[in-house]
Amino acid sequence: MKRFDIPTEVSRVTDALEASSFKAFLVGGCVRDLLIDRTPKDWDVATDATPEEIQGIFGDDSFYENDFGTVGVVSRETTDETLKVVEVTPFRLEGGYSDFRRPDAVRFTKNVEDDLHRRDFTINAIALAKGKVVDPFDGQKDLKNKVIRCVGEAEKRFGEDALRMLRAVRLSAELGFAIDPDTAAAISQHSKLLEKISRERIRDEFSRIIMSEQPMIGLGLAERLGLLETVAPRLLETVGVEQGKAAHLYNVWEHSLRSLQHAADRQFPLEVRLAALFHDVAKPATKRTEEGQTTFYGHEVVGAKMAKEALENLNFPKKVVEGVTKLVRWHMFFSDPDKVTLSAARRLVARVGKESVWDLVNLRMCDRIGTGRPKEDPYRLRKYMSMIEEAMRAPVSVQMLKVNGEDLKNELGIEPGPTYGHVLHALLEEVLEDPERNTREYLLGRAKELATMPEKELAALGRKAREAKEDEEGRELGELRKKYRV
Repeated sequence: MKRFDIPTEVSRVTDALEASSFKAFLVGGCVRDLLIDRTPKDWDVATDATPEEIQGIFGDDSFYENDFGTVGVVSRETTDETLKVVEVTPFRLEGGYSDFRRPDAVRFTKNVEDDLHRRDFTINAIALAKGKVVDPFDGQKDLKNKVIRCVGEAEKRFGEDALRMLRAVRLSAELGFAIDPDTAAAISQHSKLLEKISRERIRDEFSRIIMSEQPMIGLGLAERLGLLETVAPRLLETVGVEQGKAAHLYNVWEHSLRSLQHAADRQFPLEVRLAALFHDVAKPATKRTEEGQTTFYGHEVVGAKMAKEALENLNFPKKVVEGVTKLVRWHMFFSDPDKVTLSAARRLVARVGKESVWDLVNLRMCDRIGTGRPKEDPYRLRKYMSMIEEAMRAPVSVQMLKVNGEDLKNELGIEPGPTYGHVLHALLEEVLEDPERNTREYLLGRAKELATMPEKELAALGRKAREAKEDEEGRELGELRKKYRV
C-alpha cells in the first residue's frame, strides 16, 4: 500500500471524525496531487457527518457560513504556514443548475460514491481514506494516461458549472495533461456558457493559467476551444495577424504567447506575465502597410489603454491593472542604444518608478525571445540595463552627507559663500575615504575645524575633494559598464 505524506493538521481532522464513528475521506485535487506525487495546495475532507455534527466535534475551531454544507475547521497548531483551514463537507447530491454556476438544491447523503459522481473530472473524483482509494470513474487510469476527462456526460458537467470548461484548460496547463477529445468537443460546442460566470471567477482561473508552468499551452487551448472570446476578446483579434518577417518569425498571437511563456520559464511575477501577453494587443488596430513596409506606430500607447480595459473587465486589483498598463505603455523604451542618454534613462525611471523599472527590462527580454531570437541579453539590452542602473545609482555628491548647508549656517554660523562650498567638499572627501565618518556629530565637529583654516588652504582641500568625487564616479561607472559588458 502506497504511503502518502499528509500534514498532521489534516490527519487530526480525519482522525477526529473517525473517532466519532463517521467516515472521513480526502477528496478532490489533493488526492489527485498525492497520486501523481505533487504537493497539494488545498486539502478537502468529505464525510457522512452533517454540518451540525461536524461543528459538534470541532466546536469553536469551526465555522459554517455557506449554503453547501462546507464547514471550515481552523488549525490552531500548524506545521504548514499556508494551511490555516481544512474544509470539511458532507457527502452530497446536487440538483438543478439554472444559472450554470451553482446548484439549486443540495441534499446530503451517506455514500461517498454519490459525492464523487457530482464532481467535474475523473482525476478529481477520487477519494482516499487510510490508504484506501475509492475510484469509481477510473480517475487513476486517466492520471496514468495524463488525460482530463469529464465525469459522465461532459455537456451535463459544463451545464452544471460553466467555469469547468476553463478549469479543464487550466489543469492542462498546470499538469501538462491533454484534454479528452469528447470533453474538448463539448467545451467547443458550449463555450458561450462561460458568459454566465462572474468575472471574478473567470479572472481567478485565468490568473492560474497565467501563473502555471505552461501558460502558452493553456491559452492556446482557450483560443482553439472558443473560450478566449469571453475571457479576453482583445487578444483574439491578434490571432493570425502577421507583423513582418524581418523582425518577427511569428504572428502577433504566437509572439505574445511565446513572450508569456518565457516570462513563465523565468518565473517572473504576475504583472510581467500579463504585460508579456498584452504588450502587442494593439498591433491589429495600428497596423499599416505602405510600400511593402509594415508598421505599428503608437501600438504601445493604444495597447496600454486596451490592456487596462481588458484587466478592469476581469476585475483585477487596481495595483495590478496600473502596473501592467505602465509596462505595456513603456515597453518600447529606447530604440537606438548608441543614442541613449543618461537624462533619457532618468526620465524612464521617473515614468515607471524604481520599483517597476526592472520589470520593464524583464518584459523587454520576453519580447525579444518571443520574436524567435535565441539570445536574451544582446549588447543592446545590456546597454539599456547599464544606463538604467547608472540613472538609479546614488550620486556621489555633498547631498550624501549627514549635514547640509543649513546646518553649517545654523550650527556654526558659516554664511553661504566660497568657504561654505569648500567646507562641504572637504567633508565629502573625508566621507569617501571613510564612510563611517558620515555622522552628524563628526561632520559638525570637523566643519568647525575646517572653517578656521586659511582660505587658500581650505580651497585646496575643496579642489582635492572635487577630484576625489570625479575619480569615485569614474570608478563606479567603470565597474557598472564592466558588469554589463558594454
